[in-house]
Amino acid sequence: MPASTMPLPIDIALGVIVYWLLLGLAGLLAQNSRVITRFIFPAGALGALVLAVAALSSLGGAVNVAVLPLGLPDLPFHLRLDALSAFFMLLLGAAAVGISLYSAGYFRSMEEGALGLLCFEYHVFLAAMAMVFMADDAYLFMVAWETMALSSYFLVTTDHKVAETRRAGFLYLLIAHVGAIAILMCFGVMQSGHGDYTFDAMRESNLTAFWASVTFLLALFGFGAKAGILPLHAWLPEAHPAAPSPVSAMMSGIMLKTAIYGILRVSFDLLDVQLWWWGALALTLGLVTALFGVLFAAVQTDMKRLLAYSSIENIGVILAGIGLAIVFHSFQKEAMAALALTAALYHSLNHAFMKGLLFLGTGSVLHATGERNLGKLGGLIHRMPKLALLVLVGVLALAGLPPLNGFVSEWLLLQAFLLSPGLPHSYLNMLIPIAAAALALAAALAAYVMVKFYGIIFLGQPREKTVVEQAHDIGIWERAGLIWLALGCVLLGAFPVFFILHIDFVTQQLVGQTLGDSAAQTGWMWLTPIQPERASYNPLILLAIVAAGVLATTYAVKKFYHGRLRRGPAWDCGYPEQTARMQDSAEGFGQPIRQIFELFFGITRKVPDPFDKKPHYHGETRDLLWEWCYLPVARLTEKLSALTGKLQHGRINIYLLYSFVTLLALLAFIR
Repeated sequence: MPASTMPLPIDIALGVIVYWLLLGLAGLLAQNSRVITRFIFPAGALGALVLAVAALSSLGGAVNVAVLPLGLPDLPFHLRLDALSAFFMLLLGAAAVGISLYSAGYFRSMEEGALGLLCFEYHVFLAAMAMVFMADDAYLFMVAWETMALSSYFLVTTDHKVAETRRAGFLYLLIAHVGAIAILMCFGVMQSGHGDYTFDAMRESNLTAFWASVTFLLALFGFGAKAGILPLHAWLPEAHPAAPSPVSAMMSGIMLKTAIYGILRVSFDLLDVQLWWWGALALTLGLVTALFGVLFAAVQTDMKRLLAYSSIENIGVILAGIGLAIVFHSFQKEAMAALALTAALYHSLNHAFMKGLLFLGTGSVLHATGERNLGKLGGLIHRMPKLALLVLVGVLALAGLPPLNGFVSEWLLLQAFLLSPGLPHSYLNMLIPIAAAALALAAALAAYVMVKFYGIIFLGQPREKTVVEQAHDIGIWERAGLIWLALGCVLLGAFPVFFILHIDFVTQQLVGQTLGDSAAQTGWMWLTPIQPERASYNPLILLAIVAAGVLATTYAVKKFYHGRLRRGPAWDCGYPEQTARMQDSAEGFGQPIRQIFELFFGITRKVPDPFDKKPHYHGETRDLLWEWCYLPVARLTEKLSALTGKLQHGRINIYLLYSFVTLLALLAFIR
């Protein structure tokens, strides 16, 4: 086919969006679980793969723009596919392939009527996120943003008959709309009263430092509400446990990145100035969010809530990288800004695969056992060995262990901290080493959390045999989705230079500098952030060493083991036999963290009488920010509502009096 007749990547992306909407409509009309699970969800995965390929081919190419004959008079929809939007479209498509494949098996036992509606909402959600990434004017962006929020709300409240689910959905929708108002105000400031809401006009607005700062703060607040940045995180640990697991995987792995995209779009693209204190604020907020998330993840007993708090931690790490990039960019340290920005983008892509894999894994555990309480699980590696192996990949990746992908992005970010040059502000030079220590602490605690997560669920003996004995391993569709995501974790960890060379197109657009020249200066096998003599990393060599060690150990055991077997009772710490009650529980695993960081938790304990023959211990860890920030607002709202309610007497003469007094007040104001 001649090059002139080849469809542009933006046309392919728009075609995939329309294709998803048609698939959702087909699922709504079909109302047939066999058709939906065997054809529509796999077809959705195929569309996601096409989108990922189109986005990857668009990286490094010309910017694609289009104007749709939709919208309002004189306000058509503008589309743009540049390096930044193409990268996040790649993230969306690549992660959605695995999640859609998994959904084909996960939802097969759902009621047909509910499944058809869920299929429609699911594909509208995908299409809305893709449209957010391609929007090139504030009008289309807000339409897509609100469509994304509403469709995800309905997905969260799939099990709407449960009161807890309805409360979680309401909280999510409330915070989402508060954030949307801030984003709308942010665009309003950049629009500057010119009547042109296209992003091209906003790029030329030339705001003063004051109004640029107002814009950045509004964007940080608005997009931070969607990302789960402190103190706007309250919806996240409530919505994820309530939503079906594939929905949780999409929200954590993909939807949170729309907020990261928005912060990058406003901070580096639409605003023509970046101030150092913006970066210091984002860096501080990111690290506080990361530490908060990982500490609360360590003390959770609900496996989905644990992963939700882990998502807060990872979003904090990404925001810290963005903040560091803003600091460096404001002082014209472009090479270091590119390094920090590359780390943040790489971690965004990594997190989509890692957290998607783990949320889907917990979905299989929940589907097989009907239980998400860690205290009732254990020993599932014997019942679900295929799932245990695939989840192990995600656990090791999220723990930041080489040679998987989580290590690469965290290592790059740590190098950005450690290799940072002297800055003209002494307190910034003091902040960066402290921030590096906080990042290292968050990474170490994340590994601790993953050991708890995997060990409590899959290792040891079943804590409640009646729960675990009914478990069954994953089916072929679930296995296909999990293998796709696990393979992504391996490839992103084994070939970092290849992906960094593609991320270079984004850093070139945002900060005018790339990392690829230094990262690949010693070949595609070696990753060197700045200089080889200062830091370098080769994942393939490390992988080869690990594999060689395992093979050598296996060979030595086979060759030198004499074959005789002697059985005897284990010492077992003085106990005659080991039972599940002797294993460390989820509460016991988090007890050291709870004691060390007790000041950060709201802890309630109920200790039984020492002479109680059947003692029952109860401990509860509360979020103090909820009590300090949200409960006072809720109480104030209730009081104002009660006062407003007193105006409603139910008498027509009183209402006419209100109207008459209002009319007199307006006449007096006009005069």
